[in-house]
Amino acid sequence: MTETNEADDHVETLLDEMTLREKAAQLAGTYVGTMEETRTIEDAEEMVREHGIGFVTPFGYGGAPYHDSTEVVEVANELQRVAREETRLGIPILIPVDAIHGHAYIDDTAVFPHNVGVAAARDRDLAERIGAITATEVAATGASLTYGPTCDVARDQRWGRAFETFGESPYLVGELASAKARGLRSAPVDVAAMAKHFPAYGEPERGEDASPVDKSLSSLYRDFLPPFEQVLDEGVEGIMPSYNSINAEPSHGSRYWLTDVLRDELGFDGYVASDWNGVNMLHRDHGVAVDQQGSIERAFTAGLDVHSLGEIDHVDHLVDLVESGAVDEEAVDVSVRRVLQLKADLGLFEDPYVDPDESAEALDNDAHREAALDAARESMTLLKNDDDRLPLDPETDEVLVTGPNADSLFNQVGGWSLMEPDDLDGTTVREGIEGVVADGTTVIHEPGADIDEADPESRDAAVAAAEDADAAVVVLGENWYIHEFGPEVINGPTDSFPNRTQLTLPDAQRDLLEAVHETGTPTVLVLVTGRPLAVSWAAEHVDAILQAYYPGAEGGTAVAETLFGDNNPSGKLPISVPRSEADLPVRHNYLPHPHPIGPDEHLPTYDPLFAFGHGLSYTDFEYRELSVAEESLTAGDSVTVSVRLANTGDRSGDEVVQLFGGRDHSSVVTPVEELVAFERVSLDPGDETVVDFEIDSSAFDVVRPDGSSRFESGPVSLRCESLETSLDARVDHC
Repeated sequence: MTETNEADDHVETLLDEMTLREKAAQLAGTYVGTMEETRTIEDAEEMVREHGIGFVTPFGYGGAPYHDSTEVVEVANELQRVAREETRLGIPILIPVDAIHGHAYIDDTAVFPHNVGVAAARDRDLAERIGAITATEVAATGASLTYGPTCDVARDQRWGRAFETFGESPYLVGELASAKARGLRSAPVDVAAMAKHFPAYGEPERGEDASPVDKSLSSLYRDFLPPFEQVLDEGVEGIMPSYNSINAEPSHGSRYWLTDVLRDELGFDGYVASDWNGVNMLHRDHGVAVDQQGSIERAFTAGLDVHSLGEIDHVDHLVDLVESGAVDEEAVDVSVRRVLQLKADLGLFEDPYVDPDESAEALDNDAHREAALDAARESMTLLKNDDDRLPLDPETDEVLVTGPNADSLFNQVGGWSLMEPDDLDGTTVREGIEGVVADGTTVIHEPGADIDEADPESRDAAVAAAEDADAAVVVLGENWYIHEFGPEVINGPTDSFPNRTQLTLPDAQRDLLEAVHETGTPTVLVLVTGRPLAVSWAAEHVDAILQAYYPGAEGGTAVAETLFGDNNPSGKLPISVPRSEADLPVRHNYLPHPHPIGPDEHLPTYDPLFAFGHGLSYTDFEYRELSVAEESLTAGDSVTVSVRLANTGDRSGDEVVQLFGGRDHSSVVTPVEELVAFERVSLDPGDETVVDFEIDSSAFDVVRPDGSSRFESGPVSLRCESLETSLDARVDHC
């Protein structure tokens, strides 16, 4: 990014020349598309031309009408032309986009697996590569800011945004979100990153999106803040607050979180922008203000810089608030300076335009699609494989492929992607299987059911085909959705599946699976889904289960390669799979508690259907030794933990070595164990290696009730697979 004294001087010169209204306009944004009200490109241009609005989102989210890669470049360039040539000061706009798993709302881009699938891969280099490609493609369309990386920790499997996260472990989320941020910021283009959703979003009451996350300070600092702290170290330019309230304060209106913690404690000096309509929610939903002006005053004085959907109302209200003395103009100057400085650092004052020819070269890129395929391959997580049912023989005479997700690219890419199935380009599971089997193999496809609706005729056709087939691949799960399983135009009424009250497969899908299984034909279940589903019947009866998550546009190929042995699965679950909704919460890093009657008369506290970190391979890995280089660990130091790993099978494969650690005793209650390190290792048959982890003492800090952390003396237990060891933590007193 551009960082020169000349650019800084230009920012200060502009700030001196700006009227109060021009300043306020730089802190407001608008959109193009359909939300509460329809906004056309002409509306956006007028807001820029007549009022100097600083942010416009003309594409890159679900309600925008533009997705053709050529068209969006024209739109971006025209908006910048209006800003540069038809406003008094010629300040360029900033164009943000939702590029959650690649620039997936735009044609000709690489659509990656969603973050939860990337988390299964446990590959920092992969996450960084995804970030760099995303930034490259975002910049190629004229956008200059991506809403991400997502730093939310998913601690409720019902939540409709779990698939956007890197899972339930604060350490795992922090490692991969920061890797993605490095990729976004290290790409040879100027694109800013905005970490979200600060400070805590992933454990909403009832699993209901944006409902309160009413947690203790110790939980907030232990379970939710660490990923943000790590991502801030990567130098992200922006922070987006969460919609929900915490301790009775909405994040968008909390001075404690946005100023005291984010700026004063964590040292963030970038800009803070509302999550879409989060400011207006302060009076409309939270009820902590009486009207829009009250919401703007509260959000701004709390520490928010930009109202993403503020439009002209925000400009009017902020001017009134300054003129009435409710808001200090110097505070407005601070926020405007942050915005102008970012635009200068991004090079927008020098050249805000996109060359259409260069854009075409950057998009529709085979190397980018290959990266998406690599990511899908690494994410494949084999949950069950009794009697080595997988891999299937590619020479099999006849294979049935059935289920609502067997031939639906739309469902396969998941939300935050193009909303019209005909606009998508990629490979479905059916197409992938047809591409990997032998020329003489017959692939029969019968849908069998819809996501939430039985189709008796199609079901009977699938069962009849299964009776004649040598193997059946049943591809079930969830469809395209965002937030609270919407929009209704795609998913129907809110009581249909998927919804937050149901983690089991709907009757239509389960009936199909059971009927195919009853034919006696070897049956494999593939789950294409955003959340972990409670598939207890399948875990008991079906020989093999492959968790594919939302594997992206190239995911059909990755699933097929895995089913037929060209790809050895290596994914590890980033979030626990519960046995049922009644078992929630289910997470590996739970807090211990007493068993008053006795442990033998108490149901297991952590008893998932499939545990966090679980994932099988087509080869055999043996963990032979776990050791620590030092017997004790002192505050401020680190310790080397080593594990010896051998591939004792007959295939090459990748294994993710995961190290867990926990305090045996401490001054306050701490999780039974946490993931503290991981490393992805490739081994050929017969090979072995030693994996070394350098663990900082801070991994074992104890979070106090007030949110502060400290290192305490006492034993620390370490576990890697079934191997266990310990070390002694020491605090030296001078």
